[in-house]
Amino acid sequence: MLSDQGVPNPAQAAPSRPNISNRSLRGLDWLNFLLADVQTGVGPFLAIYLAGYHWNAERVGLTLTVGGIAGIVSQTPAGGLVDQLECKRALIGAGISALAVGAFVIALLPSFWPVVTAQTLIGISSSVFMPAIAAISLGMVGRNLFDLRQGRNQAFNSAGNVTAAVSMGLIGYFISNRAVFFLVSVLAAPTMLVLLLIRSNEIDYELARGIGNGKDDGKTVRIRNLLKDRPLAIFLGCAVLFHFANAAMLPLLGEMLARGKGRASMMFMSACVVTTQLTITLIAGLLGRLARSWGRKPLLLIGFGVLPIRGILYVMTRSPLLLVSIQVLDGIGAGVFGVVSVLVIADLTRGTGRFNLTLGAIATAVGIGAALSQTIAGAVVHHYSFDGAFVFLASIAAVAFAALGFLMPETLAQEPASA
Repeated sequence: MLSDQGVPNPAQAAPSRPNISNRSLRGLDWLNFLLADVQTGVGPFLAIYLAGYHWNAERVGLTLTVGGIAGIVSQTPAGGLVDQLECKRALIGAGISALAVGAFVIALLPSFWPVVTAQTLIGISSSVFMPAIAAISLGMVGRNLFDLRQGRNQAFNSAGNVTAAVSMGLIGYFISNRAVFFLVSVLAAPTMLVLLLIRSNEIDYELARGIGNGKDDGKTVRIRNLLKDRPLAIFLGCAVLFHFANAAMLPLLGEMLARGKGRASMMFMSACVVTTQLTITLIAGLLGRLARSWGRKPLLLIGFGVLPIRGILYVMTRSPLLLVSIQVLDGIGAGVFGVVSVLVIADLTRGTGRFNLTLGAIATAVGIGAALSQTIAGAVVHHYSFDGAFVFLASIAAVAFAALGFLMPETLAQEPASA
């Protein structure tokens, strides 16, 4: 699906990491692809699955919040664990296994406490994926090519999401919504196999945790000193607001259109996810290059700026075709944040030895925003309307855009000129 011409391949020009094999780089590509497959099934499809069992919006929001809280509790410790341990592949493997078990439980027992328990397991196990994959990527290709590698990771991840969304939409429509969660468990096996393609001896573990090419090379900065960094604090705050506004939009849209449409709603959700992820697939490689030439902040402003527009557009139409088309904006916002946020953290933690811990912290910030979004937006729908919830979320998105524009500095300029 993705060619080397469409997405830059760091293997072709990695002067700082010349001994990385194509096997490991391709393994990292397909790990991103297949890991997206297993995660997609327990994402936006869950709300529709539970709505099919007559769960109301408030209860669905509470259940989704539980998974968010589990992620909030575990993300930062997981990032610290990735910093400390060299067995990053084993951490990813354990997370994949736990996610498959959680999906199996949801498929078999769609009642409140089993689903809540499974969501907790999924939230905890998924916390290692982002920091571990980012660490492996940085440790393999080096700092100079990390922006290109991050764009490539996001492209393969989104391509996996497209494939999963189409497959799961068809399975949900022609077989059953429950079968989607059985598929997630099955997909765990090939994901584990491609993980083994990555050779552990080709990962620079010091570089992978943020040590190297920085003024404090060889030293690990204390956590309390890292927390005093003003740009980092501003970025974490903006991330909370962004995901508070973003996380509930697609599940709410799915719930709104699921009422009275039965299994056809699964096909609609599949179309929405495909549109979003196909957009990310097409632009992720370009975002990696633009992040190097334009800087981080201009791209972030674009990603943050499309979110309030998207929320208002949801209010203005009920046409399925137009609603699916609006998901292009979701793809732009999610693509920008997915690629650029990791690069911002790499900029701000250069030479500290706390890259993965800080990635865990930003994932915690994202989890806080997403968890609050699901609960509060669900309550707004319950007491007012879906349109009221979309306007509310769009207002929060506008605040996030303003905060980023006025308070967040450009982080690329903080890198040494030699980079």
